[in-house]
Amino acid sequence: GIGDGNASTAAAADGEEEKTARLLEADRRHVLHPYASMTDPPPTFPVRSARGVHVELRDGSTVVDGMSSWWAAVHGYRNPVLDAAVREQAGGSMSHVMFGGLTHAPAVGLCARLLRMVNGDLTAEEHSFRPEGCLEELDLDGMRDYELTKVFLSDSGSVSVEVAMKMALQYWHAHGEGRRTRFLSLR
Repeated sequence: GIGDGNASTAAAADGEEEKTARLLEADRRHVLHPYASMTDPPPTFPVRSARGVHVELRDGSTVVDGMSSWWAAVHGYRNPVLDAAVREQAGGSMSHVMFGGLTHAPAVGLCARLLRMVNGDLTAEEHSFRPEGCLEELDLDGMRDYELTKVFLSDSGSVSVEVAMKMALQYWHAHGEGRRTRFLSLR
């Protein structure tokens, strides 16, 4: 009867608590988190789910993500359009392929779309991106007239800044100005 239901609910809660404890122990032993000490890391909080700016923790409490990860900064967690695009790509020919020495139509199509956007050659109606048909819509001859002609895809802002700095050094070296190695920054 009623007591059996309460006992199974309590057992399930105990099982969840044990899983959470194991997760936290493994995390503390094996995971380096950004902005945390390697020798005395602060506690971490296991997440159950996230939607918009809200993160639900395993203990049932909800917090607002004020620091945000790279997706959530602009679009929030579980954005339906992004989730659908991920499911579509993952259900297709690949979910992700490293880009060093390899290429694929969705990435090339995205780069072409970005170039059209930054060069002012894309209407507001055309801003949504679908990987299928992306190569057919490329106008390679028309793109030769663009002021900006290259795209570098990066996984984060810090990596993009690092790569931009390295590209600037490489540019000057290739143009016989290898002595140009200093950067100006604001403090």
